[in-house]
Amino acid sequence: MRLPLPRPRSLAGQLFAMQVVLVAAVVAGCAVFAYVTDRAQAEETARRQSQATASAVADSPSVAAAARSADPTALLQPYAESLRRHAGVTFVVIMAPDGTRWTHPEPKQIGRTYLGHIDRAVRGETFSETHLGVLGPSVRTVAPVYDHGEVVALVSAGITIEKISEQVREQVTALLGMAGAALALGGAGTYVINARLRRHTKGLNATELSHLHDYHEAALHAVREGLVMLDGQRRIALINDGARELLGLGPDAVGRSAAELGLPAPLTGALLSSEPRVDELHLTDGRVLVVNTRPVVGGERRGTVVTLRDRTELQALSGELDSERGFTEALRSQAHEAANRLHTVVSLIELGRVEEAVGFATAELELAQALTDRVVSAVGEPVLAALLLGKAAQANERGVELVLTETSRIDDGVLPVSLPSRDLVTILGNLIDNAVEAAGGTPAARVTVTALAQDGELLLQVGDSGPGVRPEDRAAVLDRGWSTRGPGRGLGLALAHQAVTRASGTLTVTESPLGGAEFTARMPLRRASVGTAAAEVGA
Repeated sequence: MRLPLPRPRSLAGQLFAMQVVLVAAVVAGCAVFAYVTDRAQAEETARRQSQATASAVADSPSVAAAARSADPTALLQPYAESLRRHAGVTFVVIMAPDGTRWTHPEPKQIGRTYLGHIDRAVRGETFSETHLGVLGPSVRTVAPVYDHGEVVALVSAGITIEKISEQVREQVTALLGMAGAALALGGAGTYVINARLRRHTKGLNATELSHLHDYHEAALHAVREGLVMLDGQRRIALINDGARELLGLGPDAVGRSAAELGLPAPLTGALLSSEPRVDELHLTDGRVLVVNTRPVVGGERRGTVVTLRDRTELQALSGELDSERGFTEALRSQAHEAANRLHTVVSLIELGRVEEAVGFATAELELAQALTDRVVSAVGEPVLAALLLGKAAQANERGVELVLTETSRIDDGVLPVSLPSRDLVTILGNLIDNAVEAAGGTPAARVTVTALAQDGELLLQVGDSGPGVRPEDRAAVLDRGWSTRGPGRGLGLALAHQAVTRASGTLTVTESPLGGAEFTARMPLRRASVGTAAAEVGA
């Protein structure tokens, strides 16, 4: 049976081990350096101390006088011992020029020959050396004693290496204590830092973090929906390719504040909000987006996660479906009305009132044919013509008269490819629906439609006899969600405005001659199409 391989140590654990080793190496290096430095400084201090002591004794007149006496030891031994104790040196030896000791810390050594070099001192030179003596290796200084220009004695003062080593050991002990304290403090600090790192990395090791990053990057770019992560200051911390495309942002988006992205105000407000948003519809210049936001909370607000879904195509298809449903309802209603009229005609014939039957049928046919002929002759664009006929039937069912003005004229082939039929249906369909809804239930309910392509411009104008829009509300009427008919409304005009903006046009609202509101959409046409339109109009 194979034993499971041990799991690699976490990244925090690896860093902790590395940092402990590094701190220990630094502390050990500093300790060795300090020891070597202290040893050298201790020897240099001992040399200077011995040199000062020897020079002081050699310059003393009493030493020179004692050297001339019959018993120098009796006079100099007490003096040398007292000076040795007060000067902090190991020995002070005063000797004859031939090296015979007159003084020594060990009295039995008095009278014996000095162990060391004295030739240079006999020649009048003061020098220092390290030499093995009776008391062991020592750093010593030998100086001559002059009397009337003659060397009458020599003085040697020194400190043993053992004493120097003892001083260094005391310093090293203190140094090691400080080094241990520094190591413990460094280890504790490293542990605290790595404990915090362990919490942030969730105990993962370097390989796992690398794999997690790779999976994260792959998932981020593979997801087609938009994903944006904002930090606590509402700056973009992360954004995927889908979100860049949906929001129209460039490669420099990361690090920018959500308020500086140039997005529509409602969408910017959703990004900056501290409350979660669920499946909110927002419009940009060219898209319908479903926005979800959720704050990232971990003891404090750390940011916001935003997901974006493109609903542009779905919204367009939904609008077309609504139009188709409207057409279906209109056809069903017309079929019902046609059946009633047919029954009326048949009944009149059965009653022998043939002339009345013919007149009734002819009047209904002329009315329907007149509207069809007016739309077909004025609007050569088949999609717009079909839309107008369908909306006229819907308006008629709601008791609203829809009128195409006499100035309307759009020939077939005039509209450019850059202005797709879907956008025209969105613009004109939503404007007519809004006008019919506003005019419904009012006396002499009426909606006028102007569709005109000339002078390089497409004009779509819809007026109604409804209550109109107050002047203070005209700036906000095209925003998503604005409606006087309760929540969940106010998307149609925003979609129309978006389509007009996408076509580089303008959509304005004024007061209609009928008393209600009048919406005017103006969109530029390509010059080639304008020339073609002028030629056809001239023909």
